[in-house]
Amino acid sequence: MTSGEPLLPSSSCASDPLAVIHSHSLPLRIGSLNCLCSNSSFSSSVFDDSQSHFSDVKEENISSGQDSSLCEKPFEQSSSVASEKQFCSTDSQSFQHFLLECPMQNKSRLVSWGGMELENNSMTLELSGASYHIQEKLKKSQSVQNKSVQFEDNLSHEENARMIYINDPRRTNDKYEFTGNEIRTSKYTLISFLPKNLFMQFHRVAYLYFLAIAALNQLPPLAVFGRTVSLFPLLFVLCVTAVKDGYEDWRRHRSDRKENNRESLVLHHSRFCMKKWKKIRTGEVVKICADETIPCDMVLLGTSDPTGIAYIQTMNLDGESNLKTRYARKETAEIVFEGGTVSGLIKCEQPNRNIYEFTGNMEFKGQRVPLSQSNIILRGCQLKNTEWVVGAVVYAGEETKAMLNSAASPSKRSRLEAYMNRETLWLSVFLFIICLVVSLGMDLWLERHKEQLDTLPYYRKRYFTKGRDNRKTYKFYGIPLETFFSFLSSIIVFQIMIPISLYITMELVRLGQSYFMIEDKHMYDSNSGSRFQCRSLNINEDLGQIRYVFSDKTGTLTENKMEFQRASVYGKDYGSSLLSAEPLQNSNSTEGNPVGGGRRWKLKSEIAADTELVDLLHKDSAGDKKLAAQCFFLTLAACNTVIPIISHSPSSGCLEGNLVEDVECIDYQGESPDEQALVAAASAYGYTLFERTSGHIVIDVNGEKLRLDVLGLHEFDSVRKRMSVVIRFPDDSVKVLVKGADTSMFNILAKNSEGNYDLHNATQTHLTEYSSQGLRTLVVAARDLTDAEVEEWQCMYEDASTSLTDRSAKLCQTANLIECNLNLLGATGIEDKLQDGVPGAIESLRQAGIKVWVLTGDKQETAISIGISCKLLTTDMQYIIINGNSEDECKKLLADAKAKYGINTLACTKHDVKREKNAEIDQVEICNDKAKSYNLQEWNARTEDRKKCAALALIIDGNSLVYILEKELEPKFFEIATSCMVVLCCRVAPLQKAGVVDLIKSRTDEMTLAIGDGANDVSMLQMADVGVGICGQEGRQAVMASDFAMGQFCFLKRLLLVHGHWNYQRVGHLILYNFYRNAVFVLMLFWYILCTAFSTTSALTDWSSVFYSVIYTSVPTIVVGILDKDLSHKTLLKYPKLYSAGHRQESYNMNLFWLTMVDTLWQSLVLFYVPLFTYKESSIDIWSMGSLWTIAVVVLVNIHLAMDIQRWVSITHVAVWGSIAITYACMVGLDSIPIFPNYWTIYHLAKSPTYWLTIMLIIILALLPRFLFKVMHQSFWPSDIQIAREAEILRKQPDYLGSKQDQGSG
Repeated sequence: MTSGEPLLPSSSCASDPLAVIHSHSLPLRIGSLNCLCSNSSFSSSVFDDSQSHFSDVKEENISSGQDSSLCEKPFEQSSSVASEKQFCSTDSQSFQHFLLECPMQNKSRLVSWGGMELENNSMTLELSGASYHIQEKLKKSQSVQNKSVQFEDNLSHEENARMIYINDPRRTNDKYEFTGNEIRTSKYTLISFLPKNLFMQFHRVAYLYFLAIAALNQLPPLAVFGRTVSLFPLLFVLCVTAVKDGYEDWRRHRSDRKENNRESLVLHHSRFCMKKWKKIRTGEVVKICADETIPCDMVLLGTSDPTGIAYIQTMNLDGESNLKTRYARKETAEIVFEGGTVSGLIKCEQPNRNIYEFTGNMEFKGQRVPLSQSNIILRGCQLKNTEWVVGAVVYAGEETKAMLNSAASPSKRSRLEAYMNRETLWLSVFLFIICLVVSLGMDLWLERHKEQLDTLPYYRKRYFTKGRDNRKTYKFYGIPLETFFSFLSSIIVFQIMIPISLYITMELVRLGQSYFMIEDKHMYDSNSGSRFQCRSLNINEDLGQIRYVFSDKTGTLTENKMEFQRASVYGKDYGSSLLSAEPLQNSNSTEGNPVGGGRRWKLKSEIAADTELVDLLHKDSAGDKKLAAQCFFLTLAACNTVIPIISHSPSSGCLEGNLVEDVECIDYQGESPDEQALVAAASAYGYTLFERTSGHIVIDVNGEKLRLDVLGLHEFDSVRKRMSVVIRFPDDSVKVLVKGADTSMFNILAKNSEGNYDLHNATQTHLTEYSSQGLRTLVVAARDLTDAEVEEWQCMYEDASTSLTDRSAKLCQTANLIECNLNLLGATGIEDKLQDGVPGAIESLRQAGIKVWVLTGDKQETAISIGISCKLLTTDMQYIIINGNSEDECKKLLADAKAKYGINTLACTKHDVKREKNAEIDQVEICNDKAKSYNLQEWNARTEDRKKCAALALIIDGNSLVYILEKELEPKFFEIATSCMVVLCCRVAPLQKAGVVDLIKSRTDEMTLAIGDGANDVSMLQMADVGVGICGQEGRQAVMASDFAMGQFCFLKRLLLVHGHWNYQRVGHLILYNFYRNAVFVLMLFWYILCTAFSTTSALTDWSSVFYSVIYTSVPTIVVGILDKDLSHKTLLKYPKLYSAGHRQESYNMNLFWLTMVDTLWQSLVLFYVPLFTYKESSIDIWSMGSLWTIAVVVLVNIHLAMDIQRWVSITHVAVWGSIAITYACMVGLDSIPIFPNYWTIYHLAKSPTYWLTIMLIIILALLPRFLFKVMHQSFWPSDIQIAREAEILRKQPDYLGSKQDQGSG
C-alpha cells in the first residue's frame, strides 16, 4: 500500500480511517449482564482497590500509571447520553440479579487476602507521601465489604460532606468555619519555646536521671559538689540542644513568613486582585499563571485551553518531575474561557492525606457533575505549559494535602543502641551496688565510732567553739539518716557511671560518618546526578549487621527504561528479527518514517520496527490479521494516560524523495515507563497519539488524523489488574479497548469458537517465551459495545463517578460490566535492562553472608529470567515453586517441599537460626598473610546438611502468600524460606512485601534491609530495619520514605561492605570505650571513698570531675569514631566475607562488655593504689594526690584508646595527644586560682621526678594485661579482620611479600 492511497476504500464511513475495523471486526459475542468474567470481584475488591494508589504499575506489567493523578475518569459523556443522564438511575433489583448471574470463583481468595490484612491491622505503616495508617484503610475496606453493592442515591450518605460555595467565601466559612490558608511548620513561639523545648528534651530518660542528680546536690546534706558545678553538665547539654532547635525553628519561621506573604490573583467583585496567600479563604476563586506555585488545593474551573486541560508538575509534593494533566469540567471550562464567572456548590470529602485520590461532585446549573483527582490541583504544585488556570479553593492552609503529609517517617532505633541500653541497665545495677556498699560501710563505721562522734571533726553533734555557733547542732541527722544521705551522696559522686556524654558523642559521630558517606564519590550516580543521601542519622551502624536484603525488581535491579521488543498479534510472533530490521529513523535524522510515507513526527528516541509487521499493516487486503493488527496498535495508542508534548522543529528534511517540512518533535510523558514505551511503539508503526483533552484524543494514523471521543477511562487497580478506555469513533460506533496482565485478561476473553482457542494457546506460548527472556508482558483485547450496553454503562459510570462514598468500588463494578467477552488482539513484550553492576553486587552480598530476597509484582517467568541474569539464581540451584490457589493446596505444597528436601523443623527455630548463623560462613582465605589461611568455623555433619539446603531457591507467587501469611502456614513457610539461599516472591502486593519483611523481623533477631524505587515499596522500606530508596524513574516516594537513598543498586555493595562495616566497628568500640572511660573514673573514686571512712568526699576538684567527660576525654572519642578504619575499602570489597564480623557481633557483644569491665576494675585499682603506695611516707596533701589522679586517668584512657586505633592520621594524633596537653593546660589554669583548695599543687608535683615516674608506672601496669591478652589472642586465635590487616601490611612491603610468595611457590 503506497503512502498516497487512502487508508480505507470509499464507503459511507470513509471519513473514518479506522471504520473498517468496526465494519469488518472480528466475530463478537455481545452478552447480557451475565457476561461478566467469572473472577470479577465486587465487595471483595474494595480492599485491594484501596491500596491501588500505592501499587507500582511496573510491578504488575500494566502500562497504566499507578498514580491516578495523571488522568482519572474525568472524561465527558457523549451528548446523546448526557441529555438523558438525569433520568438514569440504577435499578437495585437488576443489580442484585447481576451479582447472582456472575458467581465469583475467586471471591474467597480476595476475602482471604483482606482477612489476612485485617488480622494484622495492628501493624501501622505510613505509605509514601500520603502517610496515613493502613489500619484505617483496612477498617474502611472492611466496612465497605459489608455494604450493599447497589448504587443508591449518594445524597443520603453525604451528611459529612464538605460544602464549598464557589465564589462565596463568606457563606462558606461562616457556616462551616474552615481554616485559613496560613501555614505554620515551626514548633515553637517566643513564649512556648523554653517550656516546650525542655519538655521535648526530657523525653530522654538519661536527662531525667541527671536532673535528679543535680536536684539532689542542691540539698545541704547532699552537697557533694558545688551547687553550680553540679548543674554544668546538664545545662551544657540542654543549652546546646536548645540553641540547635531554636536555630532550626527560626529558619522554619522565616520560611513560613516568606510562604504566607506570597501573592496570587483572587476574584473580588468580578475582578482578579493580588492577595496574600495567608488571607485566601475556602470558597474563593483563584487564578494561577504559568510557572506559578499553587497556593492551596483547588478544583479547576477553567484554563487557558478551551478544552479545559492544564499541565502541572508535582515535584514539590511527591518528587516526580513528569508533567501531569488536570482537567476542568466541560460545564465550567467554556464559561471561564469566555470570561464569565462560575457559581455553584461543591460537595467533597473531608481533608485527608491521600494525595492520589479526591472524591467530590459539583452542582452547577441544575446538574451534578463528578469531580475526581484529575480535577484538583494541590498546594505546592507548579503550573507548566499552560498560560493560566482558574480554580475554586476547597482545602486551605493546614487542611491541604501537602500540609497533612508533612509528618516525618517513623523513627528507627539502631540495634547497638538497644544493646547499649541493656548494658546501661547493668551499669545502673552496678552503681546501685557500690552506692549500697558505701552506705552500709558508713552505717557500720558510725555504729563502731558512735561514742566518739562528739569529738570527730566531721561527725561531732555540736559546735564547741566560741561565738554564735557555740553549742549549736552540727550537720548530723542521726545514723539512719546519715546512712540514707550517704547512699544519695554516693549516687551524686558516681553519677557519670551512666554516661550522659555518650548520647551527644554518638550523635556527633553519626553526623560525621554521614558526611563521609554523602561525599563518597564512588556512590555518586553521574547518570541521574544524584549523590548518596543520609535521611536518618540513627541507624548508621546497622548497615554493618544486615543479614537479609529485600529488593524490588523493576527500577531497582533493572533500569526501568522500557524498550518495546516483541509483539504477538493475532497468534503470530513479531520482533524476533527486530535487531536486523531497519530502524524507524534514518542514520542522519530521526525524521520521517518508512512506515508512514510523508510522516512529519520526530520521536525523542530511535525505535526499530519489524518489517514483517509493517508489511501486514499496509498490505492491500483487509483480512482478520490486518484488522487485528490495526486495532492492536490503536489500543496501544489510545488506552493510556500518556501526555504528548509537541515542539516544532524549524528544520526540514528530505526522506525518500519526499520533502518533509515543519517537522514536529513529539515526546511522551507519563508516570509509567511502560505506557511511554507502548505509545512510542504505536507511533513507530504509524499510530501517533499527538493530542489529548478531557473529552477526546487525536491519533495520526499514517498521516490521517483520527479524532476519538473518550467516553470514560477505567484506571488500573490491583484487583482488576487491567485498564480500559471506552471510545466513540466518528461513525458513532463504540469500542472498549483493554490491556492488562495475562492473569486477569484471559479469564475475560470470549471463548466461543475453536479459532479463539487456538489464538489463546498461541498467545500464551508467546507470553511464556517473552517471560523466559526477561521481558515484561501485557495482553491487549477489545470489543464493540452495543447501544444498550453503552447506555447502561454510562448510567452506572455517571452514578459511580459522582458518588462521594465507595467511589472506587463502584467504578470497579462498572468496569466489570464492559470488560468481558473481549476479543484477543495480541500481547506485548517490553525489555527492562539490568542496571550496571547488579550481578557483581548480588554475588558480593551473597559471599558476605547476606541473603537477597526479591519481592516483585512481575510474572514468575520474568522474575526467574531476571534472577538468572543478575546471578541471583544459579544453574546448580534446585527450585521450590509454590503456586497454590487455596489454603489446602499451599499447605500440601509446603509439606511436600519440606519432605523432599529434608528441611528440619527444629533447625529453623529462632534460637537455632541465631546459634547456627555462623555456620554459613565459609573459609576466609586471604593471600599474602604469612602463607597461612584460617578456617573460621569447623564444619560438622549438621553444617553439611545446611549447606545442602543452601542450594535451594524458593519461588512463590502472591496468591500463595495470601494464605501462607496466615498464622497457621506462616511457620512452615518461614522454615523453608530460611533454609533456602534465594527467595523470589512474584506477583506480590505492596502490603505483602511488608508482610514478608515482618515475617523475618518477628521470627529472627537478624537485621533486615529493604531497597526499592517506587511508591509500592514504601511499606516494605518502613517495615525493614533499614530502608534504602533508589532515585529512579518512578518518582521519589520511596526516597522520601527511606533512611538512605542512592542512585543505583550496585552502590549497596559499597554501602554495606565498606561504610556499614566501618560504622559498626567504630560505634561498637565507641560505646565500649565510653563505658570503660567513665567506669574507671568512678571506680577510682570508689576506692578513695573506702579509704576515707565512707565519707563520699573527693580528692578531685569539682571542675576536674565535670571537665573529665566534657573536655578532657571527649574529642579523641569523636575523632576516632568518625575516622578510624580497621581495613581499607579495597580489602573490604575484595573479601566480602569480612562483612560477617558484624553478623558475629565481633565489635560489640555481652562478653566484650564484661571483659571490658574486668579490665576496668584492674586499671582502676592500679590507678588508685600505685600513687597511694608511692607517696605513702610523704607529706603530700590530698589535693596534690587528686591532681595526680586526674592527670593519670586522662593519660591512661587516652593511651588505652590509642591501643585500639587502627588508622592513624594527623587529626587523630592531634586529638589524642592534644587532649592530654589540654588537660595539663586546664590543670595549670585551675591550680593558679588562689581561691581553689588545690592552688599551686601542679607546680610542686611537676618538679619531682617521682611524679612522672608514677604516671609512667600507672600506664605500664594498668595496660600490661590488656596488651598481653591482645598479643596472645591475635597470635593464636586471630580473627579474619586481623588476618586481613596483616595482609594489608605485608602488601605494603613488596620485597618481603615477594620472598614469601617465592617460598610458597617452592
